[in-house]
Amino acid sequence: MPRPSDGKLIRCAVYTRKSDEKGLEQEFNSLDAQREACEAYIASQRHEGWKLVPTAYDDGGLSGGTMDRPALKQLLADIKAGKVDCIVVYKIDRLTRSLADFARIVEVLDQSQASFVSVTQAFNTTSSMGRLTLNVLLSFAQFEREVTSERIRDKIAASKARGMWMGGVPPLGYAVENRKLVVVPEDAATVRMIFERYLELSSVLALAIDLEERGIRSRPRIDRSGVERGNAAFSRGALHLMLQNRLYRGDMVHKGKAYPGEHDAIIDADLFAQVGAMIAQNRNNHVDGVHASEPSLLVGKVWDSFGRRMPPSHSTKPGKRYRYYASDNRDARLKERRHRVPAAELEAIIIAQLRKRLDAGGGSTSFASHAEQRQLVAETIERIEVHPDRIDIAFIEAAGQPMQVSVPASLIRRGNESRLALPPEQRAVGAKDPALIKLVAKAHIAREAVAAADNKSIADLAAEQGLSRNYFGVLLRISYLAPDIVTAILEGRQPAQLNRQRLARMTSLPIEWQQQREMLGFG
Repeated sequence: MPRPSDGKLIRCAVYTRKSDEKGLEQEFNSLDAQREACEAYIASQRHEGWKLVPTAYDDGGLSGGTMDRPALKQLLADIKAGKVDCIVVYKIDRLTRSLADFARIVEVLDQSQASFVSVTQAFNTTSSMGRLTLNVLLSFAQFEREVTSERIRDKIAASKARGMWMGGVPPLGYAVENRKLVVVPEDAATVRMIFERYLELSSVLALAIDLEERGIRSRPRIDRSGVERGNAAFSRGALHLMLQNRLYRGDMVHKGKAYPGEHDAIIDADLFAQVGAMIAQNRNNHVDGVHASEPSLLVGKVWDSFGRRMPPSHSTKPGKRYRYYASDNRDARLKERRHRVPAAELEAIIIAQLRKRLDAGGGSTSFASHAEQRQLVAETIERIEVHPDRIDIAFIEAAGQPMQVSVPASLIRRGNESRLALPPEQRAVGAKDPALIKLVAKAHIAREAVAAADNKSIADLAAEQGLSRNYFGVLLRISYLAPDIVTAILEGRQPAQLNRQRLARMTSLPIEWQQQREMLGFG
């Protein structure tokens, strides 16, 4: 209770709180009832110098188990500023249901020589017995809150075990009707397409780029505060979560356990399993460095002439990153100088030999992406040995062809740098990459559209071609490639590491041609 009045004015602020938002829309709700009772109590103490502070400190729909309440924060700030002498509440649990939080509130009150009153409960916090009584009551309030929380958690667990939807923002493809998930046919078709395209592209990054090209974005929605959300490009993280969301195959998941859901599945079990297997495989590849910005295709396949493994490594100099396959020097018995081979050059030699082998066997040589190249290496190559004068390639299956091929190559050292020198007849010649050629062609079409446009914006031109504005901008950058780079791509003479995905991801492609050649590996 406030200290007895000696003619001093006691400024009283009413604080009200309700745990949920139910009923707050009514003309006279629980907060109004609490305020009315508190104001009446303050009026009855007018002879003691009590005066109502007109500011309303109302927290609707907020738990008493937290201090993160806007009105409470403002009230405590006003107490510290000397604007309030006494807090008046309907019941003490309106102020807090936590002993720890109550201790912090009392500390603020004591520092400011302020106090509080509960209209329905008599407390004198200036005495030790009064504080003990209050602490006991708050202990019961905290116990009640914890029991209620446990009861809610148990109800959610039991409901999800029965496959029931327990609220929240429904995932793309579903809407909520009568507290149940129902399939939205148009969005469901988009979800199926995303799963199927992931199987085709084998990469979440490639999938995100593909969706951006198609202009497919997240579903727009309005949140509780009236702010528009969504309608944005799919991020890699969002796509990862979508592709692993068991809700799409008809399950309801709670704490890692899946239960048959009441809702209809959008993705059949077979497709979901295939996508899950590919995600797991890509996760293993990520551990091996396959999905680095410049993946190393020959991980685990390269040895030097002394039998030492040559794992991928890299060095960085201002403005550029250099990849190598370098001998592992952890074997103390071997004192020989380690081999260090430029990764791009070695990979180009291996890919060229694979193409020759497939051509001789009548197979397809269309494997433009890193994933396809790595899969082919894994399936056909047993071991690659780098010698000072040659590269030995051992194949897994002969299929009427030699089990081992030796490619003449000299390892030339220049200080700490090294290069692979091949005789003219062995120099790797790339193959035409249809996807890369198509990207360059689309880039020039976009540039021609801009040149022929009559006061049209980039957004309008992109829409006319069925592309997003961002992807249209990517095409415009690519259209300014150096002529010799374009010619090399059209003739299939591009570096082995250059493909459609890598070129499309280069958001900082320079305009200067020589810088382009260095960045893309034509230098």
